[in-house]
Amino acid sequence: MLPEKSVLRMAGKEVSQFFSSPVAFVFLAAFLAVNLFIFFWVEAFFARNIADVRPLFEWMPLLLIFLVAALTMRMWSDEKRMGTIEFLMTLPVTPLQLVLGKFIACFILLLIALALTLPIPFTVSYLGHLDWGPVIGAYVATLCLGAAYLAIGLYVSAKNESQIVSLIVTVLVCSLLYLLGSDTLVDLFGYSTGEVLKQLGTGSRFESITRGIIDVRDLYYYLSLVGVFLALNVLALEKQRWSSSHGARSNHRAWYAVSGLMIANLFAANLWLSEVKTLRADLTDGNLYSINDATRDYLNQLQEPLLIRGYFSAKTHPLLAPLVPQLRDLIKEYEVAGGDKVRVEFVDPQSNPELEDEANNKYSIRPVPFQVSDKYQASLVNSYFNVLISYGDQFEVLGFRDLIEVKDRNESDLDVRLRNPEYDITKAIKKVLYAYQSQGDLFATINTPVKLNGYVSSTQQLPKELQTLAQELNDVLAEIKQESSGKFSYELQDPNAGDGSLAQKIQQDFGMQPMATSLLSNDRFYFYLLMNDSKQYVQIALPDSLDKDGLKRNIESGLKRFSAGFTKTLALVVPESDANPYMQQLGQQTSPSFKTLRDKLMETMTVKTVDLKDGLVPEDADILMLAAPESLSDKQLFAVDQFLMKGGTVLLSTSPYQTRMTSNSLTAGKHTSGLETWLQNYGINLAQSMVLDPQNASFPIPVTRNVGGMSFREIRLLDYPYFADIRDTGMNQDSAITSGLPNVTMSWASPIELDKEKTKSLQITELLHSSPQSWVSDKLDVTPRVSSDGRVSPWTSEGEPDSYLVGVALEGRFESSFKGKESPLLSKADDAQKADQTSTDGNKAGQKEDKAEKTHFGGVIDKSPESARIILFSSNEFLNDQTISLISSTERAPYLNSIQLVQNAVDWSLEDRSLLQIRSRSHFANTLYPMSAERQQFWEYLNYGLAIAGLALLYALFRLWFNRRQSYYAGMLELGRA
Repeated sequence: MLPEKSVLRMAGKEVSQFFSSPVAFVFLAAFLAVNLFIFFWVEAFFARNIADVRPLFEWMPLLLIFLVAALTMRMWSDEKRMGTIEFLMTLPVTPLQLVLGKFIACFILLLIALALTLPIPFTVSYLGHLDWGPVIGAYVATLCLGAAYLAIGLYVSAKNESQIVSLIVTVLVCSLLYLLGSDTLVDLFGYSTGEVLKQLGTGSRFESITRGIIDVRDLYYYLSLVGVFLALNVLALEKQRWSSSHGARSNHRAWYAVSGLMIANLFAANLWLSEVKTLRADLTDGNLYSINDATRDYLNQLQEPLLIRGYFSAKTHPLLAPLVPQLRDLIKEYEVAGGDKVRVEFVDPQSNPELEDEANNKYSIRPVPFQVSDKYQASLVNSYFNVLISYGDQFEVLGFRDLIEVKDRNESDLDVRLRNPEYDITKAIKKVLYAYQSQGDLFATINTPVKLNGYVSSTQQLPKELQTLAQELNDVLAEIKQESSGKFSYELQDPNAGDGSLAQKIQQDFGMQPMATSLLSNDRFYFYLLMNDSKQYVQIALPDSLDKDGLKRNIESGLKRFSAGFTKTLALVVPESDANPYMQQLGQQTSPSFKTLRDKLMETMTVKTVDLKDGLVPEDADILMLAAPESLSDKQLFAVDQFLMKGGTVLLSTSPYQTRMTSNSLTAGKHTSGLETWLQNYGINLAQSMVLDPQNASFPIPVTRNVGGMSFREIRLLDYPYFADIRDTGMNQDSAITSGLPNVTMSWASPIELDKEKTKSLQITELLHSSPQSWVSDKLDVTPRVSSDGRVSPWTSEGEPDSYLVGVALEGRFESSFKGKESPLLSKADDAQKADQTSTDGNKAGQKEDKAEKTHFGGVIDKSPESARIILFSSNEFLNDQTISLISSTERAPYLNSIQLVQNAVDWSLEDRSLLQIRSRSHFANTLYPMSAERQQFWEYLNYGLAIAGLALLYALFRLWFNRRQSYYAGMLELGRA
């Protein structure tokens, strides 16, 4: 008989014996019941509201210990107790074949037990967007860990005749290996000892794979355990054969030597593989735990050594301690990717006074006091949890608040994870890299040639205020060209020269109309400065001071928009705050606040809060954003329009409705932004209605309940269709703005309607859609519906359900809403001039002096270049602090998806795709689709039903197989008798 057939026959016999007893099905039923109970009740899956299967596998290493011990305790012990071991030794099979047969049989049983848990991840994938990478990794880790435990259990069983003794010893040995790398034991030692223990422990390796990282080192570790204990098992059986024979054999020593050499080599290979860091596969969506190509691009730009130093104390907060190894592993990936250009260090400042003094004085790194407590005592520990990035004389420091994110699992359990450490570290690397490169050299980080085209009238045609500036312009451009190392060129032309074809061309291509000082003046002139590279156009504004220094400053500001090394500037327009502290204490909302939005944007750029009342956008602004604008004047609208005409990006968050929320009420009213006609000019219309979506986020509301004659108040999460929960197919997965986001909640949003005729020449990217079951309503009653007895009144849909557009980006050539009109700035200048003419002679001199300081030059740019963009989100509230706070309270974690949506839109507009690519890789799992308590209960009971059905199907298949096998042997017996 072939060796393979002997092994398979042995495995088949063991499997059939296992299922021939009802105990096998009771055992599998118990295993499933425990897993389901832990998943739905102990770990409170629905309360966590995260679409992952971590709760299923967090307890799996412990459950496997008892599962494997129960499977293996009888494998050899029964053979010894019943005396059949001697019979097995006389069969024409080797001890290795016997051991492999029993091992494969146990492994098949383990596969069956795990297969019965598969309905759980499939259920989760239906209830939310599940990342299958960690799921696959978790099952691979479970099989590897289970195989190692099986080998241990078989060896223990081979050494004992009692099943009970085999069970207890197997549990003890497997538990010891699991505890070696557990946080409970590792926390008692320093990092160096702890790292060694983690390399030896089975549980720590298990956690590494369940993240979705298949590392050859982890796989081989389990393989070596399997090999070692199977080798010991074979040796134990061979010794059994020796004892049954008379006299010693000459090859006994050879058996010991070969077995010892094999075991030593299996262990030693772990030491050799520990230095191999590249043989691994990241199965997660977006490769969360692998260095991104964008990060590698920054590392390739390094000219000097980059230092990444981790300051981690040996004793820290228990919730931060597990994050340290993850952070260390990621930082080591930077060293691998950067080669000799990146140096990585990990230090404990509290054990090295010199390094601690350097950290405190040079880098301003201070320890943070954490309260650490157990059941015996509570203490205060000063701990370091910082990452230093140093390049040349530039450095950045990241603290634990910059690196972690906290989410409530329930009232007493916090889930603390690294937020997106690669984004934070790479952002810091980019900052120090470009800060070092650009010191004193504006063109150090400009990679493509930039040309300035000046369209300037002759000196005779220019107003007196501009004649000197025109003469100084050529000098300024010559100086900049000399400093540019060939990266800057310029050309000055008079549009009025010749036949006027140039004036006609710039009007046609860029919408540049002749300028004037006032409506009363018949003199028209040109003074436009336009810079461009291969991707974008940037118009340079005239300086307010009308001097050489101001002109050079404006040109350099424009050049910075072509450079990746300078911090970009965002001009932010928000409603004027009329906050009254006394009213706020009473819970009365006075005006929306956007502090969270401003603070998050300031992490990567300069944010200037402006009101545009002077009709101008700041000269150094790279992008303009208006959040919930209200009643914009002609001058403000003109500033927005002309910024777009200059090729800029206008980011809007606006809607025809505004809500007002207090501690006792929620009301909605009509809202006028002043942008309505302006948007309609470009084919964009905001419908006079609000979107209601059955797929929505919850709304927290206090509800008074009467129980047993007593009244008490509780916070209930209500189904609230005005909080449209947009995810999956509702988000454009082909756009970098939305593709990396798990979901976005659009609150009180209005449908966006596009005029196909007016937008046919534009590139349209539809970003956000509500679900196909949505409907719209123009009713102003948006209060959550709760009856007096605390019961929730359902929302009924109105009209035909449909999917509505609530986020869109338009790119291309726009025609100004002020085309054919005079500039509002010039109208104001005329008013000032008339006021001068009616003033007394004594006041005229002073007024003329003030007028000279505020002189406005300009016409209307009536056409934009192709680089102009409008990005519109049709909600006034989805970015304000109050809405973000509401959604955060329901998710038990800081809700920042809407802010990240805006950050993505800004980076996309500024062509900063590298950090956008990294930031979109979220390390937090997606939330579940909104569902009622009844629906949650349905899915829970469904999983229990599927488990019972799986066991019933398994029993039916085995009985069918067993009956056929019995019929086969009965037929063979009858044939033999005949």
